[in-house]
Amino acid sequence: MNVCVVTTFECTFDEFKAMFEKSMAEGGAAFMTEYELVKVNEHKSIFMGNVTDFEAMGAMMASPEAKKWDEENGCVDTVYMMQKME
Repeated sequence: MNVCVVTTFECTFDEFKAMFEKSMAEGGAAFMTEYELVKVNEHKSIFMGNVTDFEAMGAMMASPEAKKWDEENGCVDTVYMMQKME
């Protein structure tokens, strides 16, 4: 895993998860080899993924549809790069 995204939102976790799964089905999974989405609480999640194309990930997160959804649901992403410690 090379990316960690901590997300807060005003909608429920189930609503956020449904949007996330839709995004993955519509092409988001094409730029990842594996990922996990974990519920922290009803308004916060942590995503960890092995992203193979950062430009594609950025384009998806910055798309007009994603920005609109984020604005309507008070969604804020904090993205971290991770590196395995040897």
